[in-house]
Amino acid sequence: MSARPLKHVVSISGGKDSTATLLVALELHGHDEVQAVFADTGNEHEATYEYALDYLPRALGIKVDVVRASFDDEFATKRANLARIAAGEPESAVYGKREFMYDWTPEAAARALEILKPTGNPFLDLCMVRGGFPSRKRQFCTEYLKRNPLTEYALDCVDKGYFVESWQGVRADESEARRWLQSYEARGGHYAVYRPILRWNVADVFEAHIAAGIRPNPLYRENMSRVGCMPCINARKVEIREISRRFPEHIERIAEWERLVSTVCRPRSPVSFFHMGTQAHRGQDSTIYSVVEWSKTTRGGRQYDLLADAEPASACSSAYGLCE
Repeated sequence: MSARPLKHVVSISGGKDSTATLLVALELHGHDEVQAVFADTGNEHEATYEYALDYLPRALGIKVDVVRASFDDEFATKRANLARIAAGEPESAVYGKREFMYDWTPEAAARALEILKPTGNPFLDLCMVRGGFPSRKRQFCTEYLKRNPLTEYALDCVDKGYFVESWQGVRADESEARRWLQSYEARGGHYAVYRPILRWNVADVFEAHIAAGIRPNPLYRENMSRVGCMPCINARKVEIREISRRFPEHIERIAEWERLVSTVCRPRSPVSFFHMGTQAHRGQDSTIYSVVEWSKTTRGGRQYDLLADAEPASACSSAYGLCE
């Protein structure tokens, strides 16, 4: 262990697991050695912002730092490339021998240049410069919006003379890949990763909230099993349906993002927040409403679930039994 002063940096998202991790850190090390940090993706529900940045600091007597990814350099590069194409330069001269399914035309490049500017929203800016939304197979959002900014924050603490333990609220039973993670990893360079609740189950997580007198994110009572991003690209069918019922303004926001990203993508390139593939896409500039309609169906999408709206949208519903 380094002779440097130790700083426990806890990454919080407003979700149950990261909150439980923060509670463990404070219980073991107190307020002076623990620093909470929140990575703002720009795609969070208002309740999550309030919970992570207002409720938890007040309830626990802590300060939460906020990090946000910036893609200004990527915008500058993409604009420079599109400007060359808009001026009539062949795409092969800009991108070399790389092969693409769809080609830029000077007219399309010129239209994209009118809109392709940073918005200040990390999630939207990332999708604009990447030419599409993340997917289950290309889940680059976590890397660019959370992992990279949080790692930069930790390394900045190292540069200030600390030995940093980065506390991560992940559990082995969440996925096959996480099952083989280590609880503690010394990465070198005065930096280590610690996963204190890796072997906990979900009941342990909520028990930690109760023991500390901390309420969980209220979205867990709104039929959400995950609260990071609203919606998440990995949202379950029932969550998409509930989001459309309870928070229709977030569906409208995604529809607008789809239209905007479609404008700055390659012509005819299928752009969907929830990837539908080239066959199902059919060239629309927004597909979120089609996905919402599918979320209201049963039997593989062949008929509507007539009981889906039996309870009012305001009714308490929890995948974790929090309404009982």
